[in-house]
Amino acid sequence: MANKSMGTRQKLVFRLESLQSKPRNPVAALAKRGGAGSHQKTSAVLRQANKQALKKLPMDDEAD
Repeated sequence: MANKSMGTRQKLVFRLESLQSKPRNPVAALAKRGGAGSHQKTSAVLRQANKQALKKLPMDDEAD
């Protein structure tokens, strides 16, 4: 019979000291904080918005 408690055992984790780890990229930290990224909507978003605007317009049917 298999030992069921072996699956829930704590795993051995090696942690690096802060002196041993690589220095962080200061530019990436500033970009992640906010304000970075695309400044325009993508063409797919614009196309979808135009499609929805067309659906909202009233239809001029000659069914009097």
